[in-house]
Amino acid sequence: MIRYLAIRNLAVIESVRVDFEPSFNVLTGETGAGKSILVEAVGLLLGGRATQDLLRTGEDVAVVEAIFENAAGAEVIVRREITAQGRSRAFINGALATAAALKDLAHQLVELHGQHEHQQLLDPAQHLLVLDDWAGLTALREDVGKRYARVNELRQQIDRLRMDDRERAARLELVEFQLSELSRASLKAGEDEQLAADREILRSADRVQRLCQESYARLYDDEQSVLAGLDQVWKRVGELATFDSRFAGHLEARDGMKAQLEDLAFTLRDFSDGLDASPARLQEVEDRLALLERLKRKHGPTLDDVIARRDGLAAEHAALTGGSSSLADLERGLQDAGAAFLDRARALSAERSKAGERLGTAIERTLAELAMERARFEIRQSSSETDSHWTDRGIDQVEFYFSANLGEEPRPLARIVSGGELSRVMLALKTLSVAAAGEAAAARTLIFDEVDAGIGGRVATVVGQKLAGLGQRHQVLCITHLPQVAASGRTHFLIQKETRGRRTVTSVARLDRTARVDELARMMGGADAGAQSRAGAEELLAAAEAKGEHGAKAKGESPRERKRK
Repeated sequence: MIRYLAIRNLAVIESVRVDFEPSFNVLTGETGAGKSILVEAVGLLLGGRATQDLLRTGEDVAVVEAIFENAAGAEVIVRREITAQGRSRAFINGALATAAALKDLAHQLVELHGQHEHQQLLDPAQHLLVLDDWAGLTALREDVGKRYARVNELRQQIDRLRMDDRERAARLELVEFQLSELSRASLKAGEDEQLAADREILRSADRVQRLCQESYARLYDDEQSVLAGLDQVWKRVGELATFDSRFAGHLEARDGMKAQLEDLAFTLRDFSDGLDASPARLQEVEDRLALLERLKRKHGPTLDDVIARRDGLAAEHAALTGGSSSLADLERGLQDAGAAFLDRARALSAERSKAGERLGTAIERTLAELAMERARFEIRQSSSETDSHWTDRGIDQVEFYFSANLGEEPRPLARIVSGGELSRVMLALKTLSVAAAGEAAAARTLIFDEVDAGIGGRVATVVGQKLAGLGQRHQVLCITHLPQVAASGRTHFLIQKETRGRRTVTSVARLDRTARVDELARMMGGADAGAQSRAGAEELLAAAEAKGEHGAKAKGESPRERKRK
């Protein structure tokens, strides 16, 4: 979860610092005040694309920094810098990190739900993935995908062996040319990101070495070094321990603290001594990066794609030159690989069928809690074992069907759902996904960026209660324009935009109860909200407070459950 967020010189934000609570946090403000910039800032910390147009006009560098708490309760400090030259650097606990490392961390720390996910729900191709994720079938689907890749590989080798001599010779010439180029490059996964990090260090080598040397000397080498001074401290603490046993526990930690500081000192010394800061080394890194970029443009877009291309060309070369397999061997291998694929794909299909029924019922129950008591939600699955219908996802097609009204047959979700209905379906899915993830999701922050779009009135109150229910188990950050949702929050932040001199500045303030009433009144009645709006805001907030935990769950049952009774 996010404990602390600091932003400097990002878009209209000059400087903002926010301490979030581990419950339901709401963020409100006028349109254009900069609410979504906070979400974008978190996205940057988790590997999002950084461009220089995010930099505040006239500034040299934008900085986003946060303190996260992971599942083990340990703090993780993440920092992202963007320069006016368009360069970006990232740090995890003070160490340089790649964008890939940030993205790996993202899955553990944050789930971001916004308007783009609404659009994903309108794409039937995404429905199968939603079902698999909820049912915990991702690993089985990945296994099926690997078996499908093997089937495809064997199919391609067989097709190449069946070429006529002229086609084979032409293809072999092209394959040998490309394979030679890629083999000479001696590619290694992640090399481009590591080299980019090395280049940043080498460009600032003098400063890096000076920082290391000064820190090493202050820690270990000076006559008045920290470690030497600590020895005197421990002597005094030891004497204090003879007077009061409370100091004895600190003495027990002495050796561990000394070892950590010595380890840091030697790391600083070795890093400085091992840094080749010569212009020749920097040029070597630049040349290597230029080669990798050229290969990525030609065979990419990523280095992993280039490596996969090299391996594929090597396999194709072996097939074209006869390799070690005859056509008959390959056809037998294809038959075995197809049988292995079908075996796992059938198992995956059966699990999906059972999970689809459970998820449909669960979504209907949750939609009933969101004031859609008559909604029907079906997950329709079609399967085909014909090899032309095989994919890396198995043998199934899945699509969500939906009906909001009694007497109306469910139809494809993508064709009939309204904006408000879609928001509630999304919230229902996310609520169920978080519940299915259990403790694995407990440490993650759930960020909802205007997920309540298109709803209002009583429904908005119920949505606020549902989000508050999530906030009792997880940290929730919700950007909202609805006073009913904002009133359900445990902690309320107001994002404001104002003019200072000739510049626009965005600020974030944590509201006390009086200020919350003022903001809710503004949300209800506009900038000129009067006594009536304030009275309504007071009543709204008091009703939320009366629930104790800000949002007891609304009760409801699904149409399927009513039918069973």
